[in-house]
Amino acid sequence: MGVRRLVAVAVTAVVLAAAGCGGEAPIEVGPETTTTSAPTYPVPEQTVRPDEKPLRVPTTPDGDTAFTLIGLTTGLPSIIGSHAEFDAKGQFVRIRMSVINNGRSSVSFDARRHVLIDDRGAEHTADSQAMTIKRQPETIDLGANVRLEYDVYYDLPEDAKPATLRVYGGPTLTDLKDESSTEIPLTLP
Repeated sequence: MGVRRLVAVAVTAVVLAAAGCGGEAPIEVGPETTTTSAPTYPVPEQTVRPDEKPLRVPTTPDGDTAFTLIGLTTGLPSIIGSHAEFDAKGQFVRIRMSVINNGRSSVSFDARRHVLIDDRGAEHTADSQAMTIKRQPETIDLGANVRLEYDVYYDLPEDAKPATLRVYGGPTLTDLKDESSTEIPLTLP
């Protein structure tokens, strides 16, 4: 290789490296991705809310649905909606998640059924007042290949820490009553 070509390659490498260093890096709000040759949808990235921590938990299936935990907010003393302000008994914990129905038919999906397990093993159901005030979904007909992104609110004791989320994906042919669930750790080991 000639000296001119070697210099041109070196200059190109420096320019490309410098171009990648400008500005802030995009915030990852979903699971870590892997390189694939399959085409992907151009789902736009979203900025994490000021009080939220992005979660990098792998997408987890439960029946015909798959859950991606996106963000976690702890220590909220109250919530404000369009028509009410509501104080927590302890602290509100908010989990942002995405669910997709990978099945061939729709599923009756209960968006409030998930159970949060804290660091002491105590189980907490979604806070219905907080969910209503924040206008989050209840039971919906989640169509085939439909993706839904929403928040689930829990009221935990002030000193408790969220540890695991037990999710229910909706009835399937092998679990008509949706009795089985899947537990997703909120932190990786």
